[in-house]
Amino acid sequence: MNIGPYTLEEYKNLVKSFHGYLAPGLLVGGFMVDHALKHLPEGDLFDAVCETRNCLPDAIQLLTPCTIGNGWLRILDLGRYALTLYEKYGGRGVRVYMDVRKLDSWPHIKTWFLKIMPKDQQDSDALLEEIGEAQATILGMEEVEVRFDRLEKKHKDIIAICPVCGEAYRAQSRGLCKACRGELVYLKTEETGVKIV
Repeated sequence: MNIGPYTLEEYKNLVKSFHGYLAPGLLVGGFMVDHALKHLPEGDLFDAVCETRNCLPDAIQLLTPCTIGNGWLRILDLGRYALTLYEKYGGRGVRVYMDVRKLDSWPHIKTWFLKIMPKDQQDSDALLEEIGEAQATILGMEEVEVRFDRLEKKHKDIIAICPVCGEAYRAQSRGLCKACRGELVYLKTEETGVKIV
């Protein structure tokens, strides 16, 4: 049993080193990406759309050349555990998703996926074993054509220098960077009084 070019054990080790632990969503995600890849023409360049921010983008980045950094992976957080791999210039591809109609035979997967029971009360080993047994049988797939007009357009940014902090930043026009406009997610240590040693 392989996930992409990896044996199941190799993929599990890859997940642990990349994600920090063997997340069930990343194991399912591996089977999802593998299933999608088997239904794409070989040799085509493709992009990916992921419909959730949780776990699944990591599976796409581990098993395809599509990453957030190179712009070939876009996340549209629709809250659905689904991904689409599609031909980069034409838009034709496949969408793979968790099919809840197929989960009745897999009680641990169903309990985990539908959050029927709190995570700390679930049997993690049994869940991972079930995912390994179920593989692609719990997935749905449909052929799709991506509507490029609905994807967020990549803007041609300029590099500007913020007049307040003096740092370079990507912008569509000159002026204050987002941080100096108040969109910081951190406080500087001089503002908190905490010293870092």
